[in-house]
Amino acid sequence: MKSESDQMAQMADLRRDSSPEVEALELELLLEAVVQRFGFDFRSHERLIIKRKLFALMQRRGLRTLSQLQDRVLHDLNTCSALLRALSVPPAAMFDDPQEASQLRDVAAHCLPGAALPRVWLADCAGAEQAWTTAVILAEQQLLWRTEIYATVSSDDLLEEAAQAVIPAEKLPQCQRNYEMAGGTGNLADYFQIEGKDAVLLPKLRNRITWAQYNLVTDASFNEFQLIVCRRALPDFGPLLRQRVLHLFHESLAVLGVLGVDRLLDSAELPTGYQPALPQHPWYKRVA
Repeated sequence: MKSESDQMAQMADLRRDSSPEVEALELELLLEAVVQRFGFDFRSHERLIIKRKLFALMQRRGLRTLSQLQDRVLHDLNTCSALLRALSVPPAAMFDDPQEASQLRDVAAHCLPGAALPRVWLADCAGAEQAWTTAVILAEQQLLWRTEIYATVSSDDLLEEAAQAVIPAEKLPQCQRNYEMAGGTGNLADYFQIEGKDAVLLPKLRNRITWAQYNLVTDASFNEFQLIVCRRALPDFGPLLRQRVLHLFHESLAVLGVLGVDRLLDSAELPTGYQPALPQHPWYKRVA
């Protein structure tokens, strides 16, 4: 794996033919082209993060300027799909963040049992394995069978990936170790069926997950939830978009529901009526 300094050097090499002013203009034109042509709006995302992702894509595609990338995106659907994938949340592996999974286990035990029909929203879900992790956690707590998990992603390509997702069976031992670090006490393989060299979550768990395409930038609240988790997408958002999304989550969260985000928030970032659900961790309970 290349070091951060190596990656920065490569990015600088790619940019040497463009002045900063031209590069900034190219980026704005590219983002505008994507929203006008395909309806995906990244204009309110953090520019440094976007540029890092785009220059990595350009390196893989052998392109030297953002203008060249724009031309490819507008005329080649494969490049467009690659760009949307590059700018989306990176896919997660099962229990790849044991601390997050452990925290999810704790908050779910407190905010879901009191609801008649609990709903969980994984906003800008990091792929099937994040949703599968959630399903396993809820199954172990005997909460899954009356809970609906809504996993939303930003594009149809990501929906298709989630529908076709499998785990190489050889990865299950590593997933088991992460699962145990997150507080799991059973055998993770019991939640899977083996199909050749692949492992697939059992249908009785998969059926509790509803997948949908949803755009956090433009779409409105679509249901009321007892638990909303968005810990991997928010770091990409600029301040205005971040506030817009937090307001959307407020409109979608039931009283006594819990919101899980990427970092600790100050009082100005959340609407009134929230209190920490876990001390020193970014999970917030709506109390009013």
